[in-house]
Amino acid sequence: MSVGEQAVRCLVRGRVQGVWYRATAKKQAQRLNLRGWVKNLPDGRVEAVIAGLPQAVAEFCGWLWVGPPDASVTGVTIAEWSKEVSPGFEMT
Repeated sequence: MSVGEQAVRCLVRGRVQGVWYRATAKKQAQRLNLRGWVKNLPDGRVEAVIAGLPQAVAEFCGWLWVGPPDASVTGVTIAEWSKEVSPGFEMT
């Protein structure tokens, strides 16, 4: 990770699968020049790992509570991420 950057792992609960949550999250991350990935988890949550400048990370984390129009977020858990995050942003 570059100097001045931070990385976090976010777990999003609620109605977040099947509502374009991952695709919209990817667009937000790319707009904010963040690296990482977003994916559906088998238990119905969405996981996002992001890295970048702290202000951009904070803005993205705030957006997670909103999501796309059809989403209904009931909770977001955010924790520091200490592993390397690859360049670009992937949706899996």
